[in-house]
Amino acid sequence: MYESGNKQLLMERSVQYGKTKIDYILKRSKRKTLAIEVHPDLMVKVIAPFDASIESIDEKVVKRGSWIERQKKYFESFLPRTPKREYVSGETHLYLGKRYLLKVKKGDRNSVKLKEGCLMVFIKEGSKIEARHLLASWYKEHAEGTLQKHFTKNLELFEKHAIVQPEMNIKRMKKRWGSYTASGKIILNPELIKAPVRCIDYVIIHELCHSIEPLHNKTFYDLLENLIPDWKRWKDRLENMHK
Repeated sequence: MYESGNKQLLMERSVQYGKTKIDYILKRSKRKTLAIEVHPDLMVKVIAPFDASIESIDEKVVKRGSWIERQKKYFESFLPRTPKREYVSGETHLYLGKRYLLKVKKGDRNSVKLKEGCLMVFIKEGSKIEARHLLASWYKEHAEGTLQKHFTKNLELFEKHAIVQPEMNIKRMKKRWGSYTASGKIILNPELIKAPVRCIDYVIIHELCHSIEPLHNKTFYDLLENLIPDWKRWKDRLENMHK
C-alpha cells in the first residue's frame, strides 16, 4: 500500500484466475460502479467505490479475467521482443540503436570487440564457451555502465521536484523495459543497451516520473511531456526496434 502524488491511497492485490495470477492496483473513488483498466505496461488498475468490499472487488476481477488476459496479450505485442539468434557469423546484432554484423573467429583469448562496423567475437582454441555467452557478458558489462551513467544524468531533471533518489537495479525482464516498484526501486532491462541512447533516456525518465505519480494518468503524462516532449517518438522506436 502506498500514496500517489495526489495523496490517494492505493493498494496492491492479486487474484487467481484459473492457472494465472492477476496482480492489480486498487484505487478507491467516489464513483458508484467499479471500473477495470489494463494499461500498456500491463498494469491492471481497479477503481472501486469506497463502500465496495474487498471480496466483491476480487470476485469482479476474476469475472473479467478473460477480458483482462486478452488486453494484456494485445499490449504484449508492443513490449520487448528479441528474435531468435543462432550466434553465428553473418547475423546482425543491435548495440545502442545500430546494427552490427556478427563475426565469430578463433583468437588468442575469449573476447568481444566492436571493430569496423562489426561485432567481433573471438573464441580461444579449444574453449568450450559459446559465442552467445561471450556476447551476453559483453552486453551485460556495457549495460551496467551505460544505464548507470544515463540514470545519474536524468536524475538532474528531477532536482526541482525534490524526490528521494530511487535505488536503480538492472534485471532482465521478459515483458518490460523498466519498472518502478511499490518499494521505490527502479529496475531497468539490460536489453536497453541495444536501443538508441534517447530510448534509454525515455525509459529512465518514464520510471522516475513514477516516483512522483505512480499511475499512468494525466498528471503522469503531463510531467513526462514536460521532461521529454518527444517521448512518443522514442517509445515507438523501442516498440519497433526488432522489426
